[in-house]
Amino acid sequence: MRLAVNIDHFATLREARRGAEPEPALVALLAEQAGAEGIVCHLRSDRRHVKERDLQVLRQVIKTKLNLEMAATEEMKKIALKVRPDVVSLVPEKPDELTTEGGLNVKLHREHLAKFIPRLKKARIRVSIFIDPDLEQIRTAAECGVDLIEINTCAYSELKPGPKRDRALETVRKAALLGCELGLEVHAGHGLDYRNVSPIVAIPQISELSIGFSIVARAAIVGVERAVWEMIALLEK
Repeated sequence: MRLAVNIDHFATLREARRGAEPEPALVALLAEQAGAEGIVCHLRSDRRHVKERDLQVLRQVIKTKLNLEMAATEEMKKIALKVRPDVVSLVPEKPDELTTEGGLNVKLHREHLAKFIPRLKKARIRVSIFIDPDLEQIRTAAECGVDLIEINTCAYSELKPGPKRDRALETVRKAALLGCELGLEVHAGHGLDYRNVSPIVAIPQISELSIGFSIVARAAIVGVERAVWEMIALLEK
């Protein structure tokens, strides 16, 4: 299973003092050097952490895969078509949220997404949707023409070990199986950390995990490369 490192919170740390460090591109290079197979960043409409400059530098320097999370707006589409990330992940976005709170409601926005997605794919950008482990939402995403989905693991990751978490894990497993059956590449992420990631790793249909905050928090203690190494070791088990 591959690891894609989300670097948003390194940019959040920089913006806490409106300084120049830490440099997100440097973090991305260290993560790649440690074995990460993708870099993820979210360019928000309010530019609260990652900026266009960061995105442009990342596009120039990383050697693996750049995954741009963004809202499905015309402004963001123009940026994506200019920068040409390898993957665009469409996510919901609320101005007052600390982090993305849930998956994109594909059924509600189906008409808009059906028009939005083909322009990105025409530019040879693979399109993903961050989606809750809801089977109808996943079927609708496949009908909209996405290449892959990222299953929201928040409901699972917020629970302690026990029957409730087991049920949440089973929901993720069923969602991953359906995505695979529909011909989609299946990724997962949100809230995963060094303690809860192993049961998700055991789902064979999931090929990649997007993990950010727990790696950032660990890196503050042990450094970026070791934090990435330790997570990759868990994924390889």
